[in-house]
Amino acid sequence: MILVTGGTGRIGREVLRRLPAALAVRVMARKPERVTAGAGEVEIVQGDYGDPRSLARALSGVRTAFLVTSRIGDDDVRFIRTARSAGVQHVVKLSAAAVSDHGADDLITRWQRANEDLLRGSGMDWTLLRPRSFMSNALSWANSVRAHDLVRARYGASGNACVDPRDVAEVAVRALTERGHEGRAYTLTGPEAITAVEQTAQLAELLGRPLSFEELGTEQARAALAERYPQDLVEALLDGGERLRAGAKALVDPTVPALLGRPAGCFRAWARDHLSSFSSP
Repeated sequence: MILVTGGTGRIGREVLRRLPAALAVRVMARKPERVTAGAGEVEIVQGDYGDPRSLARALSGVRTAFLVTSRIGDDDVRFIRTARSAGVQHVVKLSAAAVSDHGADDLITRWQRANEDLLRGSGMDWTLLRPRSFMSNALSWANSVRAHDLVRARYGASGNACVDPRDVAEVAVRALTERGHEGRAYTLTGPEAITAVEQTAQLAELLGRPLSFEELGTEQARAALAERYPQDLVEALLDGGERLRAGAKALVDPTVPALLGRPAGCFRAWARDHLSSFSSP
């Protein structure tokens, strides 16, 4: 039995679509009604990291688990402790590329480092997936593109080797279903470092209409982030923006093509497949 957490998120949904139909798969979700079924018969259970009983039920009989957490706190602690007690043998964890960046010391990165250490010391087999920023983050521009033909972002000229979430999901499926990934940490990037200005130009070409780019100042970025995140996360994300400006997110890693046997997906291909999100009604 494979357990997938985060099944309603960008990566979890793609993992479910790619897991072979013949496998026994269970999905744990706080809101089960939002889970889109995978390729085969999928068992969907209600569960929450903060509810020990639901967590124990979700992990009962599970051999391999895909762990996705997003709330700063003890969710990883609870999951790993319960998984170990349930006899889970292998946990594939979605982490972040910044963990291996010695210059990164923001709240989110420290949290992920601690979670990785916890899993490595759990006694279970582990695989760590460390993606760079997701190409799907560009969906945050969709409203302003549709309404104003405008992209607003921080540091438009700084390159980011962002990764297609579908590639991350495909790597996750391999780690969940194949031997040989235990004890490995994979940094996952796209095929090139691309700037927000370049992404804007590619979107404009695909849409067939001109788009403008506006670079946000620090206070503008802080205000925009504060509409979606609490203050401590806002400051962590601003720190990440400074590392972007310094070039820390531009390195292209060869892991995705090495594992998948094909080039990593590019931003243009991702944008083409999601163009309806940016198109005017």
